[in-house]
Amino acid sequence: MKIGFDAKRAYHNNTGLGNYSRTLIRSLANLFPTNNYFLFNPKQNNQHVFPEKNIQEINPTSFLSKLFPSFWRSRWMANEIEKKVDIYHGLSNELPWSLLHKKCKTIVTIHDLIFEHYPEQYSQLDVFFYKNKFKFACQSADRIIAISEATKQDILNTYTKIDPTKIEVCYQSCDARFFLENKKYHRDELIGHFNLPNKYFIYVGSIIERKNLLSICKAMKLFNKEEDVQLVVIGKGSAYKQQVKSYLVENQLENQVIFLEDIFDRVQIFDALPFLYHFSTALIYPSIMEGFGIPVLEAMASGTAVITSNCSSLKEAGGDAAILIDPNNSNDIFNAMKKLNQEDVFRANCIEKGLLHANHFTNEKCAAQVMQVYHKMMLK
Repeated sequence: MKIGFDAKRAYHNNTGLGNYSRTLIRSLANLFPTNNYFLFNPKQNNQHVFPEKNIQEINPTSFLSKLFPSFWRSRWMANEIEKKVDIYHGLSNELPWSLLHKKCKTIVTIHDLIFEHYPEQYSQLDVFFYKNKFKFACQSADRIIAISEATKQDILNTYTKIDPTKIEVCYQSCDARFFLENKKYHRDELIGHFNLPNKYFIYVGSIIERKNLLSICKAMKLFNKEEDVQLVVIGKGSAYKQQVKSYLVENQLENQVIFLEDIFDRVQIFDALPFLYHFSTALIYPSIMEGFGIPVLEAMASGTAVITSNCSSLKEAGGDAAILIDPNNSNDIFNAMKKLNQEDVFRANCIEKGLLHANHFTNEKCAAQVMQVYHKMMLK
């Protein structure tokens, strides 16, 4: 097969959509080497490379397409896609508009429809474009990959006239580096390098209202001062981050929450993330809504207990290994933190179940699911 990908995020995005794209492309290329893979990239970038011999990068060539790469990606590259590939996969919620009447088969991955539920957290212009792009992609694609059952149901509830039989649930994989028993860091080295407390909970994710960091801080207020519960926060934010910091100051908790990216380079933190997870008491991830919730799997694969929400896709991401809480109830979060902080046997059991659960989401298993969808498409 000749498979094409929308590779904008693979080359230019360093977070969720970029990680998903890079991991899936590399896994497919290595596990299914007889296929040819074409990465349609609107602008060259040497930050991420794909050395696999069966991968070819396609860039704009004409003066106009180089000058207006977004138009090339959304419209002009469709003719080239049709010439080169059997299947074109939009990895990040969209397909080129002009691909609608082309002969190649099309598939799109829909990660979430969060903007439909929380439009106030996006600009009005972004919401307008997202609504049109996502709806068009879902209606025009031959197949849709939803990254969770929750996302599948959201698509069916939000966009009318979508045939449920064309939606396949293919979970995200957890990057292999979180599974490795790497001895690069010993506990004392990690604690010393990042100047961390000996015992800490960890939060990983953007610091935005939907991800609900403030509820963790409110739970921390419920601990007795002598318990000295510490939280390490990994993620960036702006207005909501300042709201959280104001709450911490008002409640004399500012010395108990460490915003690691305020102190250390993001690359250093990324490199050490499996160990930052591993040596923590637990990940706390009380998000209100997610397409999937990859930090939950990363933490479990790293040998860490997980507290996460009992709603959205997080029930799927956590399975029976996570402690599920009501994200709007700080007492619920507090009780889960207290139990993990005090009961070592219970925490060890959570870690063991988490490692087993994470093994269902390896690169190999998730890439094989996607390849199975491609094969089914080619049979029709």
